[in-house]
Amino acid sequence: MWVMKSLDFAVVASSSVSASVVSMSPCSDKMLSEGRAEIECGRGVTMRVCKEAPSSGLLLFLFIGLSSVWQCFALDVEANQTALLLVNASTGRAIPETLFGIFFEEINHAGAGGLWAELVSNRGFEAGGPNTPSNIDPWSIIGDESFLVVSTDRSSCFERNKVALRMDVLCDSQGDNMCPAGGVGVYNPGFWGMNIEEGKTYKVVLYVRSSGSINVSVSLTGSSGTPTLAAANIIASAPDISNWTKMEVLLQAKQSNTNSRLQLTTTNKGVIWFDQVSAMPLATYKGHGFRTELIEMLEDIKPQFLRFPGGCFVEGEWLRNAFRWKETVGPWEERPGHFGDVWKYWTDDGLGYFEFLLLAEDLKTRPIWVFNNGISLNDQVDSSVVWPFIKEALDGIEFARGDPNSTWGSLRAQMGHPEPFDLRYVAIGNEECGLKNYLGSYLKFHSAIKSAYPDIKMISNCDGSSQPLDHPADFYDFHVYTSAKNLFSMAQKFDTTSRAAGPKAFVSEYAVTGNDAGTGSLLAGLAEAGFLIGLEKNSDIVEMASYAPLFVNSNDRRWNPDAIVFDSSRLYGTPSYWVQRFFTESSGATLLDTTIQASSSSSLLASAITWTNSEDKKSYIKIKIVNFGSSLVNLTISISGLDQNSIQKSGSSKMVLTSANLMDENSFSEPNKVVPIQSLLENAGKEMDVVILPYSFTSFDLLKESTSIRIKGDDHSSRSSI
Repeated sequence: MWVMKSLDFAVVASSSVSASVVSMSPCSDKMLSEGRAEIECGRGVTMRVCKEAPSSGLLLFLFIGLSSVWQCFALDVEANQTALLLVNASTGRAIPETLFGIFFEEINHAGAGGLWAELVSNRGFEAGGPNTPSNIDPWSIIGDESFLVVSTDRSSCFERNKVALRMDVLCDSQGDNMCPAGGVGVYNPGFWGMNIEEGKTYKVVLYVRSSGSINVSVSLTGSSGTPTLAAANIIASAPDISNWTKMEVLLQAKQSNTNSRLQLTTTNKGVIWFDQVSAMPLATYKGHGFRTELIEMLEDIKPQFLRFPGGCFVEGEWLRNAFRWKETVGPWEERPGHFGDVWKYWTDDGLGYFEFLLLAEDLKTRPIWVFNNGISLNDQVDSSVVWPFIKEALDGIEFARGDPNSTWGSLRAQMGHPEPFDLRYVAIGNEECGLKNYLGSYLKFHSAIKSAYPDIKMISNCDGSSQPLDHPADFYDFHVYTSAKNLFSMAQKFDTTSRAAGPKAFVSEYAVTGNDAGTGSLLAGLAEAGFLIGLEKNSDIVEMASYAPLFVNSNDRRWNPDAIVFDSSRLYGTPSYWVQRFFTESSGATLLDTTIQASSSSSLLASAITWTNSEDKKSYIKIKIVNFGSSLVNLTISISGLDQNSIQKSGSSKMVLTSANLMDENSFSEPNKVVPIQSLLENAGKEMDVVILPYSFTSFDLLKESTSIRIKGDDHSSRSSI
C-alpha cells in the first residue's frame, strides 16, 4: 500500500491498481471527525482520506521515493491541473557571475560562538566594561570565599584592553587551610558549552603574571568539572612570570563531551593574574580559525560574493557601539572587543575585518564590505563633520588593497597577508536612505572613494527599482522581509524596472518572516524559491542577491528564520538553505527563454538555464519549477532549438523539495525532514511529461550534447515570460 499525506489530505491506493495518478480532495470536516473516509475516484480506484498520520516507516518510504510513487499509478487518470512549459534553447542571455552569494551578519551568535572557532567567551575579561571591579560573566569560580577571592583590575599589558583577572588564592597545598584536592580557580563554559572531541588537539593560550612561583592546571572537563577530558600544568618560577608572560598549552582530548568547560586551577597560595585566555581547536578550516563544518555548508552554496559584517551590526544602536574595523585588526590579544548593542551581546572581535577578507578568499568569492558612514540607529554625524568617517573607510580600503609598504597595507602584511585582497565592492552604510545626513554624507564618501579608487563599485542604500536614484551609484540596495504570499508574488518585482543605463540592483537581504516562516518552514522556502526564479529571470538588472540571516546559534535566536542552525556540536540547513542549493549553478550560466501555458490560473513559476559542470565539463539544461499551489500538476516540458538527440537518455536527474506539511521544519532531531530528494530521470528528452507535486520545488538537470546557443544582448526582451 502506498501512502501520501500532504497538508490536510492523504492518498492511499492499493498496489493492485494499474492507474498512476489519482486526484486528491481536501478533507471535509465530517471526514476528519470520523477519522477517515473513502471516496470513489473512478476506474476502480479508491482514495481514502485519513486524519491519522501514517506510520513512520511508510513516511520514510514516501520521501525516499516521492516522485516514483506518483509515476507508479497509470498516466491516463485525470490530474488536478495540466500545463505546458516551453523552453527555447536556441538563444539565451548571460547571467552575471555575481548573481547569488551570501550575507554574513554578527547576529544570533553567528560568529562569536559560531563560525569563529574560539571556545572561550569573554576571553579578555572586557565584556563587563572598562571600569573595575567588573562582571566577569560567563567566567565562574571554583571554590568558596575561604579559599580564594576573584576580582578584576586594570593591570593588563594591553593598552586597548586593560582589564585583567586577579585571583587571590588563600588556601595552600599544606597547612591549616589546605586547598581542595582538585584545586581552586576559575572556569569558562564557552558559548553554551564547549564541544570537545576525543583525539582532537586544542590550543590554549593565556597571559599570566605573579609575584611568586605558580603551578596552574589547565584542563578541559565536563560541565560539572568532571570528567577530565584533557589536562596539562603550567609551572613557572617567580622571576619568569613577574611580568606578563604568554603561555601556550596543547591539550589532546581523551574523551568527547559536547558540554565542556575550560578550567584554570591551583593548590598553591598566592596572587595570580590572568588575561586574554583563548582555547581553539588546532584543526580549523585551512588553519584560519573558522569552524570547518559550517564553512563546508557555505562552500556547498558556491557563493559568488560575501557581504559582511552587517547589517545593523555595522550601524549599532549608538555610534559608540558600531563595528569599527580598526578595532578588529592586529594581534587578537590587542583587540578591545565591543558590545553589539543591536543584538545585545559582546564580541571579542577575533572575527574581525581581516578575517572576513580572509574568509572571502578561502571561499574563492568576492568580498563586499559594508562600513559605517557616521550613522547609527539612534544618532548620526552631521555631513559637515563626516570626514573622519570617510578617512576611516579609505584606510580600510588601503588595508585590504594597499601596497605592503603603505601605512595600512603594512599592517595587513604583518598579519601574514602581504598580497592585497580582491576588494572591489563597498556599501556606504546600511538601510539609512532618507535619514537627515545620509545623502549629504553619501556624496562625500562617493567622491572621495571614486577619486582614490576609481574601480571600486559603490552601493547606495536607496531603492532604485521603482524610480531612478538622484545620486551616483553602481548598485542600489534592496531589502525585503515579508509573508510567503507577498514574496512569491514579488517574483515579478523587477519586471518593469527601467533597463536604462544606471545602477544595478543588489537584493542583499530577503526572506519570508513572521507566522509563515516559523523557525524555517517549507512554506517560506517555496516562496523564496519563486522570488529567486524571478531574480534569475531579471538578472539583466539584478546583479546580486543574498538571503538573510545566514546563521543562528540555537541558544540565541535573535531573529527567525535563518538559513543554517547550529549549536556547539550539531548543525542543519533550513528549507531556505536547501532552496539556495538549487541555484548554485545559476551565476555565470546562460538564461533561456521560458513560457508557461496553463489551463487555469497557475501557481507555477519556472526558469531554465544552461550550465557546464566544471569538473567533468559536461553541459546541462537545468529547468526549475515552483508549484506554490495545493494541486498536483501534469506538466509537459517542450524544449525547442535542439537537435532531435541533443538530450542524452542517461545522465539526467531531477531533484524535489517538498514535505507532508507546509509548516514542516528541520531540527536537530530530524535534520533531513525537509531536504531535496535527487533521483535519475529516465524519460529525459526534448519532450517530457512530468508530475509536479503540490507545494514543491523541482529541478531537472538534462545532460545534453555540446551545442552552441546564441547569446542575446543585455536587453529586457530576453527575459522569460509567463
